[in-house]
Amino acid sequence: MAALAARPEAVAAGHRISHSETGINGFCKKPVYPYTFWRTANNKRARGEEMPKIHYVAHDGTDRVVDVAEGETVMRGAILNSVPGIDADCGGECACATCHVYIDAAWKDKVGAPNEQETSMLSFVDSVQDTSRLSCQITVTGALDGLVVHLPESQH
Repeated sequence: MAALAARPEAVAAGHRISHSETGINGFCKKPVYPYTFWRTANNKRARGEEMPKIHYVAHDGTDRVVDVAEGETVMRGAILNSVPGIDADCGGECACATCHVYIDAAWKDKVGAPNEQETSMLSFVDSVQDTSRLSCQITVTGALDGLVVHLPESQH
């Protein structure tokens, strides 16, 4: 709670702090989902620039295609576009595995393998497969335009 006392202006502004800054739920100067994503995405749309498209395929087979700005994660693209099926309880800190997805087999090599921390978190997932990844650890680039991720039946 010392972090909260040290930042009274942040508490007054009502901004949440990420786990990586304090290790607890608290408040800070920067919001978890900054406005800059929307400003960047909207500017690209206004200029007619293409953004990578990510296909989120729900457990029932429903495909939802979302434009995600380069540099954002697959998880944030889902959360900011209200894609159901990705909970992201930790806000993208690789600390909960509630953004678990299955990478389509055709994209497995382009996305790459999980790192040690991600592999550790995936060990808590009941329905892990060879193509399992945490969507918070996949950064969107132009090379991932058209990426297909399949969502599990449940994140819990």
